[in-house]
Amino acid sequence: MTASEKAKAKTEQATGKVKEAAGHAVGNERMVAKGHAEQAVGKARETKEKIKDAGKH
Repeated sequence: MTASEKAKAKTEQATGKVKEAAGHAVGNERMVAKGHAEQAVGKARETKEKIKDAGKH
């Protein structure tokens, strides 16, 4: 996994968690949904990179 892609995936996941928590705190369901979506994108990116790494070995 390239370092930049790994960092991007982790950043997306962390940002998503923050948005989700903020949405819950203020009662904004749209923000909660955006947080969930951003976490999913980060997890998908991380999985894609892990698969690419596994193919190299």
